Amino acid sequence: MKFWKRGLKSVVRRKGRSLILFLVMFILGNVIAGAVAIQQSTKNVEIETKKQLGAVATIDLDYERIRKEQEENPEIFESDDEWYIQPPLKELEAIGTLPYVKYFEYSIRSYLDVNKIESVTEGENRVANGAATKYAFSVKGVSRPEMADIEEGFIKLEDGSLFSDKDLSEGTNTIIISQEVAKLNNLSVGDQVVFDVTGEYYAMAENESEASSEEATSESGQPMGEPEIRTFDFPAKVIGIFSVIKKEATEEESENSSWMAKEQLSTIYAPNKLVQELQRQRAEKIYSQTAEEIASAEEVYQTTYVLKTIDDLEAFREEANALLTNDYYQVLASSDEYDQVASSMKKLGQISGYVVMIAVAAALLIISLIVLLFLRDRKHELGIYLSIGETRGKIIGQILVELLLISAIALLLSLVTGNLLADGISRSLFQMDWFTNPEQYSVRYYDGLMGNSHVSSDQVQEAYQVNFSLGYIVTYFLTGLGTVLLSAIVPLLYILRLNPKKIMM
Repeated sequence: MKFWKRGLKSVVRRKGRSLILFLVMFILGNVIAGAVAIQQSTKNVEIETKKQLGAVATIDLDYERIRKEQEENPEIFESDDEWYIQPPLKELEAIGTLPYVKYFEYSIRSYLDVNKIESVTEGENRVANGAATKYAFSVKGVSRPEMADIEEGFIKLEDGSLFSDKDLSEGTNTIIISQEVAKLNNLSVGDQVVFDVTGEYYAMAENESEASSEEATSESGQPMGEPEIRTFDFPAKVIGIFSVIKKEATEEESENSSWMAKEQLSTIYAPNKLVQELQRQRAEKIYSQTAEEIASAEEVYQTTYVLKTIDDLEAFREEANALLTNDYYQVLASSDEYDQVASSMKKLGQISGYVVMIAVAAALLIISLIVLLFLRDRKHELGIYLSIGETRGKIIGQILVELLLISAIALLLSLVTGNLLADGISRSLFQMDWFTNPEQYSVRYYDGLMGNSHVSSDQVQEAYQVNFSLGYIVTYFLTGLGTVLLSAIVPLLYILRLNPKKIMM
């Protein structure tokens, strides 16, 4: 009789022993299946959520490092007043040439406080830079003809054209505004618009005797007089009109999305050089700064690196951080938000990984001992096979057939029950305080592409699903059957040492 047929008959004949081995494998299989299911589900949530957040990065201060070093060595920051200075533009552009980058854009940001040109964020909806103005606009500098906000689908050009290379290189007085702003001010493509840029100037008293004790004081304690309202005209030509592409927001995001949408509607796009000119004129005409003071002012850029794929993020982060000369700056990615809000989910994945390792180790030990004991009880049967000329290889094959058959049935059943077990345990853990504590993370908000995608802990939990997937089934069976085969090594060594003469005597 062929060895595999003997193995099948042996399973049926020895019902008691087969049942014991089946129950052990079924219990251990449930533990392994549940842990693998949780591990696969947490990985899937992380992958899908990070894809949703996008492969976008920027360069910003490493606030966590700064906080720690300020606590440990505060004197370093007292003696060094250049630690916060942004890396130079050449350095930022060098990072943009890395092979992982799809495109790089840098933007100079500014604002317009006016009285004659209406914005969507007027009154209580805007952050006022002074009490002398009714309306406020955000000004966003552009460095590429293909605007990033349009490429990534956050706004759509409805009329007119984008900036030309000449507009960007020369900083021509050209702007792109929203449909809402155009409608409020009866503007269309080709129209000239003059912004009455307004601000408050506080003249510093030349000496203390000129300032009474009732006068306002600056933050530095210097007395100030009544503010002087200053205005200058800043002309520009409308070359394009955009609309904001609205995306569905959860109830939790709706309030935040509302003010961000209004801010976007009152955003004016302009060449970076034109934004620089706006800032220069404001410094000179509103705040009476000298040419030397204006020239020495630090230029701040908002950088955006759109990567080719999310899989390149860590390699890009490593190489980009190596190019930064200021150690207090680092690469931040939009997907980093997942690591902040889903720390508990990551813990769950780590715990499930530990459970898999413990379950596998326990299975190796228990199955090895059970099979070894069963083989010792069958010593005379195995001796007969050897005495009639059966090779040890075929006997080992018979034992493996028995072991794998019982294990496969147990693993197949535990695949279903383990999946249900994992779902139940996960849902129970989600109700615990350590999983639902809203104070466990702090998220920084950015504008531009970095600020267009956000995720909350509730969204992460909603995205978590314990389902049957090809990856889950393959991983589970490889783990389970691999464990069974490894656990058979020691018992099979026992067969190799059998001496039929001694057994039959």
